[in-house]
Amino acid sequence: MGFLHIYCGEGKGKTTAALGLALRAAGAGKTVRIIQLLKGANTSELEALRLIPNITVTRCDKNYGFTSKMTETDKAEITACHNKLLSEGFALVKKGAVDMLIIDEFNAAYDYNLLDRRSAEEFLTCREFPAEIVITGRNPAEIFLNIADYISEVKCVKHPYDKGVCARKGIEY
Repeated sequence: MGFLHIYCGEGKGKTTAALGLALRAAGAGKTVRIIQLLKGANTSELEALRLIPNITVTRCDKNYGFTSKMTETDKAEITACHNKLLSEGFALVKKGAVDMLIIDEFNAAYDYNLLDRRSAEEFLTCREFPAEIVITGRNPAEIFLNIADYISEVKCVKHPYDKGVCARKGIEY
């Protein structure tokens, strides 16, 4: 049986922590699938991850931007994409084809109802998956906090954004 990891909190570094775990797993010869929800823009980590043969990243082909700016059509499209990605990821875990499944921004997509909640709950609460499962994002639902084996909360103490510094390539994206 694998363990459920949650990286959550208001601070910067949840995805970074999950990617660090992916790097460690890959270095140990494990196969890692990373599903990025709510992310469609090109980010610097994608370039590095492409160089590691046993890490695969899947995400929607379109950048929908922030949820507050999405139309109802956008929400329907991104939900369909998320459900397809999750279905594929869950199937890989169930057949033992991956050692680790990371679902980046799962908590936000779940919170905003941009995925099939019932399917996600059934999968994550069954506790019979052989892989390590990692979910990231702010405000994880109580159902997942109750069953998680690892919970790491990232707290923002200080950030350049507070001084008006925009996100920087290679650091924030």
